[in-house]
Amino acid sequence: MKLYDLPSAENLPAFQTPPISGNKTNGRGIKEKVRPRRVYHSLGRNDFPWAGLNAFFLMSNTWGILLEAIKYRWNLRKSLGPVARVQEAVPDPQKMTEHLLEKGKEFGAGVIGITAFTDDDVYGDVELPYRYAICIGNPMRREEMLHVPHARAAQEVQRSYGEVAAVAVRLAEYIRSKGWATCAYGDPRSTDILQIPLAVRAGLGQLGKHGSLISREYGSNMRLSTVATNIPLAVTEPVDIGVDDLCTACRRCTRDCPPSAITDKKQWVRGVHRWYVDFDKCVPYFSSTYGCAICVEVCPWSEPGRGLKLSEKLLSKRNRKSHSTQ
Repeated sequence: MKLYDLPSAENLPAFQTPPISGNKTNGRGIKEKVRPRRVYHSLGRNDFPWAGLNAFFLMSNTWGILLEAIKYRWNLRKSLGPVARVQEAVPDPQKMTEHLLEKGKEFGAGVIGITAFTDDDVYGDVELPYRYAICIGNPMRREEMLHVPHARAAQEVQRSYGEVAAVAVRLAEYIRSKGWATCAYGDPRSTDILQIPLAVRAGLGQLGKHGSLISREYGSNMRLSTVATNIPLAVTEPVDIGVDDLCTACRRCTRDCPPSAITDKKQWVRGVHRWYVDFDKCVPYFSSTYGCAICVEVCPWSEPGRGLKLSEKLLSKRNRKSHSTQ
């Protein structure tokens, strides 16, 4: 895709007294497992380091963006709700998994998978009373997202959050009708959980160099929601679609990132060696440009219809290389 009228990365908003580095809060450089901590997004709270910049971001949005945000908040009003008094027994978790995956698709999920929660997925100040995460991803309208990093694309982002949140809420209500406690998470300010690592383990895609999920079907041109539940389920498996094969060599997002926040090497983050975006460089620009999203849209995976062929080509090339060295 082609970019236009890119705002400068100079003269960005700054704190009079800079907070602790977001990279430090996020655990960059730490090789031991530690719980994630809040740093920027958090619903209804301001007791975290970069809350002031988050407030600036929210107050800078247009009326169109705010209207879409109100819509998705309305969709999430039923995130929690009454649970049926009679609990349906689940003698076969695998069959229940297959049934709920089908229901999710019926309710509008583009991609869907299931994993079990770990401490890595939940902020350190939260004790989540749920065992399983049903992860859902829906695509954004590409013709609108071609307008990143401007308000038109940001409005589509919020609309998409509302759409995927509605799917999560419908599925949560369905599970509660079976007598099992359930909560739908669809707010991009993610009140309790980290949705990307959950979605990776659930098999929706892989983590890209730009720090976002890449799926075979939609690339990064998608938004996520999660249904947290205790109904007995079987997990779906992570997938390898060849993301690392491309990200290691491709420099499109690193080259097009105005604040130069994306690097070509993986880093240690809370005990995992993975792709990581420099928080302190990214977030001031993100906050000044309606949520930016340049990196996820310039990614070759996000071109409609390209992901399936790209994955096939990359995996085939890897297999040929593997056979030639045996």
